[in-house]
Amino acid sequence: MIRLTDRPVRLNGMECPVPLPEGENPAGGRERTMAYRILKAHNQWDNMEDLRLKFDALVSPDNNYVSILQTARASGIERFPVPYVLSNCHNTLCAVGGTINEDDHVFGLSNAKRYGGIFVPPYRAVLHQYMREMMAGGGKMILGSDSHTRYGALGTMAIGEGGGELVKQLLCDTYDVARPGVVAIYLDGKPAPYVGPQDIALAIIGAVFKNGYVKNKVMEFVGPGISSMTTDYRNGVDVMTTETTCLSSIWRTDEDTEKYLAAHGRADAYKELNPADVAYYDGCVYVDLSTVKPMIALPFHPSNTYEIDELNANLKDILHGVEEEAKKVAGGRAAFTLMDKITGDGKLMVQQGIIAGCAGGNYTNVIEAANALKGKDCGCDEFSL
Repeated sequence: MIRLTDRPVRLNGMECPVPLPEGENPAGGRERTMAYRILKAHNQWDNMEDLRLKFDALVSPDNNYVSILQTARASGIERFPVPYVLSNCHNTLCAVGGTINEDDHVFGLSNAKRYGGIFVPPYRAVLHQYMREMMAGGGKMILGSDSHTRYGALGTMAIGEGGGELVKQLLCDTYDVARPGVVAIYLDGKPAPYVGPQDIALAIIGAVFKNGYVKNKVMEFVGPGISSMTTDYRNGVDVMTTETTCLSSIWRTDEDTEKYLAAHGRADAYKELNPADVAYYDGCVYVDLSTVKPMIALPFHPSNTYEIDELNANLKDILHGVEEEAKKVAGGRAAFTLMDKITGDGKLMVQQGIIAGCAGGNYTNVIEAANALKGKDCGCDEFSL
């Protein structure tokens, strides 16, 4: 069950948030959220309504760092003022052919050497996993030029932005934004054993995307349900908050967060984060984790979500609806069919499986996939993996 509250709420410790009584002013209580404290620590002037932020670290993948570096160089940069990670995980050496990507990587390496950046070689790491393991920490802020720049489960408020904002940071300028609203994401209960982090994320996305409930706001994850998840599981939920259109995310941290960072040799990056005893939020998304079922997202956005049981029960109607939406998207320029994937016994035929993605490709995801495949094959006929 996911329930949205249509007005500001008050959170008292671990208790479920309650709507504010009429006439109660939430202004002071908003300063008691984790998000407010982190934003204040990174704001470069006294005005907390119109923020001027500087970040602790920056990150870019190789499909856009070239233009960022070229712009910064043309603007007269002499040194990177904060750690800047140049990751080489989006353009592999074989993605386009020829030497185009290799040239990009050499350019990135030369800039890292010249200006003091951190160069992650091709095939070594995906940028978000690298940032979680090597850069994120309690109370930090990170800016990235990739939309899935989210490290909230480790206590870091991270924002994905266009390259121009990273250039401004490299030139010691600020990220200017009106103070965002903060919405409590109250997690209760415990996920079922067969429910993964992407299922939790899709359920939340489906509830908040179309109505703009968290648009340009910070999603602040609180509640007892957090402790029912490992930190790697939380990472899998957190990184997909991008699809809700929120600005950033932040989670309450605990001993498991500390163990995660310690396992990667960074125990000193841990900081316990909790809202104050009484904190006010601009809204609340209540999530009973125990009720979330395996989910599926259909074209043309991750918010087009269904429980898999619901899809199977209404297969023809749902797929027909997607085809009709495809006609609007394509405008007669391309054909898109799904109804022909329904088999004679009324089931959905799957033709290809892919295990990949910078958004949710966490270590435990890979291990669970390996365990599911153990003793089986990857498909050799109409299905390929």
